[in-house]
Amino acid sequence: MGQGQADIAIQTLKECARNGEWLCLKNLHLVTAWLPVLEKELNILQPKSNFRLWLTAEVHPKFTPILLQSSLKITYEAPPGLKKNLLRTYESWTPEQISHKGLVSRAQSLFCLAWFHAVCQERRNYIPQGWTKFYEFSLSDLRAGFEIIDRLFEGTQDFQWDFVHGLLENAIYGGRIDNIFDLRILRSYLEQFFNSRVIAGSNSRSRKMSPFPSQVNLPNSCSIIDYRNVIESLPEDDKPGFLGLPANIDRSSQRIISSQVISQLRILNRSVTAGSKFDREIWTNELSPVLNLWKKLNTGSALIHQKVLPPSERQGSPVLSFIILEQFNAIRLVQSIHQSLAALSKVIRGTSLLTLEVQTLATALLNQECPMNWQNKWEGPEDPMQYLRAVVARAIAIQSWVEKAEKQTLLSDTLDLSELFHPDTFLNALRQDTARTMACSMDNLKCIASWKGKITEAKLQVKIGGLQLEGCSFDGNRLSESQHDSPSVSAVPPCYMAWISQVLNYLVSQSVHCPLLTLKSILSFVKLKKRKNGFIRQGKWQKIRCYFTILVNFSGSGICQLQIPDEKILIFNF
Repeated sequence: MGQGQADIAIQTLKECARNGEWLCLKNLHLVTAWLPVLEKELNILQPKSNFRLWLTAEVHPKFTPILLQSSLKITYEAPPGLKKNLLRTYESWTPEQISHKGLVSRAQSLFCLAWFHAVCQERRNYIPQGWTKFYEFSLSDLRAGFEIIDRLFEGTQDFQWDFVHGLLENAIYGGRIDNIFDLRILRSYLEQFFNSRVIAGSNSRSRKMSPFPSQVNLPNSCSIIDYRNVIESLPEDDKPGFLGLPANIDRSSQRIISSQVISQLRILNRSVTAGSKFDREIWTNELSPVLNLWKKLNTGSALIHQKVLPPSERQGSPVLSFIILEQFNAIRLVQSIHQSLAALSKVIRGTSLLTLEVQTLATALLNQECPMNWQNKWEGPEDPMQYLRAVVARAIAIQSWVEKAEKQTLLSDTLDLSELFHPDTFLNALRQDTARTMACSMDNLKCIASWKGKITEAKLQVKIGGLQLEGCSFDGNRLSESQHDSPSVSAVPPCYMAWISQVLNYLVSQSVHCPLLTLKSILSFVKLKKRKNGFIRQGKWQKIRCYFTILVNFSGSGICQLQIPDEKILIFNF
């Protein structure tokens, strides 16, 4: 089904019902607006007894429930795993398709295509580590890839692998990807699977350079049975290394799944009628934990009564101006939350009338959601209890930042970026401060970070601590691959960060591009490079995107995440 198929479908439906034939309408999720018309036709239809109507559709929120209730439902889900995926592909291919023209290199290329397709699909089970989002890689992509491989071997034996890379990246698989970092992962897989080192006919092929596991050897034949035997030899359970992921990726995956289950359980625990009308007993029982937590968090602090003046234009250095502005906004946020919760408490106690604002606030809290009024002031955790803890913790921590900044000792202490509401703005303020000190343009600066001590080229620098790494371990000198029993996160030593001139050179041949990604989908671009004098991380921070170069001594493939606790998780894909 699709655009322009509705009239043909109705006509065919009537004809099949009249003749007692079977009819299958596919992809109804694409025409959900037309489904009421189909329901009407089914209600007035008088078919023969042997007439059957088959409907296929993917899950869609607007799919009419009446049609579902009046049907016999069958749910099909493809078995997971790389092995099952490969078997499905080779079950759809005939022996003649594999052995066409008797070219071994063609048969091996098709196996590489099947493996590449399986990896692309199975990496979707590890979001955001495998891909940043779910992409609809489907059988149509595999068929299009088959046609490309088939045409590649139609003519000359001079294989144009760049031709294959370009079509698969730009027109087929890459056409579904809208993220530049996912596109780089796709490109790296294309270069690994489709080249002369992997395909037969090259004596330079090395097992070390092979993209396949050690137990997989490409058959030197055109027999589909030989390739099926290779697939059957694979284990039923995927090893993370098959997908280019670290050995302990399941720990991260289980943590994400657990968070999703908890969120779903909270949704199930919502009271259906609690937010639609005022019920003092329900509101008291459901909202008292939130009010009590807020009271406990503010015990011993003067945030809700503290008075601060708006920062003036001539506040001093950009870093000091940012810290004072951060404090001002933090206190305003705390006091705004306090006013809204105080109004809610008065309504529950019966000392104030119910207003629309209080009703909206209570509805969100009863549904275990963070009120939009709070999120508009600072985008934090979705859970209201976690949001309140995060706000108060940062508001208290920023007080010490102000004291250190006023005493001009801030840049000499180890700083934790998770204590800020806007850590990216802090780094940009440091950039502006450095530009003033060096009397140069901000565009002529790039951000570097060193784990080898202070940066001698820097006029201003800060020491950043509290970072964590997920997917591997880093001791300040080299990255080490994670084992299956390694902790999901490991601490990273503090590093010095500064903005220096763009004239710092490095060898492009010793660099590799890697993305950084927060759980809130704030994307960053990372390069890994090697320098003689130590390990350097450099980059260019903008509003929500940052461009980094990190020097590490690491070889291999995998994934790791750099995490600012309770704030951001940054992912490295190798």
